[in-house]
Amino acid sequence: MENQHSIDRTQRVITIRGLYKSFGALKVLQGIDLDVFKGENVVVLGRSGTGKSVLIKIIAGLLPPDKGRVDVLGKEVDTISEDELRALRLKLGFSFQSSALYDSMSIRENLEFPMIRNLPKATRSEVDKMVKETLDAVGLLDKIDRMPAELSGGQRKRIGIARTLMLKPEIMLYDEPTAGLDPVTCIEINNLINEVQERYNTSAIIITHDLACAKATGDRIVMLLEGKVAKGGTFEEVFTSDDPEVKNFYNYNFIE
Repeated sequence: MENQHSIDRTQRVITIRGLYKSFGALKVLQGIDLDVFKGENVVVLGRSGTGKSVLIKIIAGLLPPDKGRVDVLGKEVDTISEDELRALRLKLGFSFQSSALYDSMSIRENLEFPMIRNLPKATRSEVDKMVKETLDAVGLLDKIDRMPAELSGGQRKRIGIARTLMLKPEIMLYDEPTAGLDPVTCIEINNLINEVQERYNTSAIIITHDLACAKATGDRIVMLLEGKVAKGGTFEEVFTSDDPEVKNFYNYNFIE
């Protein structure tokens, strides 16, 4: 699903070179090279335990790399000051597996929170307008005064994505966006990821082991095996491979 028109291949928003990360004897990432271009959705595929989530934590400066270089929007993440890192994180939108909503806050309050905390100069009416626009973008404006507990898993996931959009991030990081959702809701979330890319002109890394999600959302697929990038390209390019590991992964995961 390559929508070439919106991808600027002259501009890298994430550049990773020779990235290594271990936890004790467990070698998780073993020399990752990866680029993400402006306006591009890159899907990182791999079985659980292959370091996919570790990768986005390093990109966000939540974990230091053992070795290698990670540049995000022109900044080398593990060498910049705390203040620069905080400023950089405001340009990153995280969509966590758990949707990470505050249960004691209404949907409106959940969305207001990042804006009030990070943009203290924003006026009441600016915040209000942004909340409504963003909820409208994810198709849930009618749930503005509900509590998270009153929503379905899929709706909570959409609200989680909406909350990350409140600060108009340049890069979205999605961690298993379709995990635990039924097939119909998965399709809605995949569509939403594509709509966010179009509407907000974001670049994204989408961590998943769901091949339907990868096929629907990825301009480019990168497959991690044994802590390295084993294969990269369009969905078709990756999965026409004769590599038995890639074939096994496909057969094990794919439900057309």
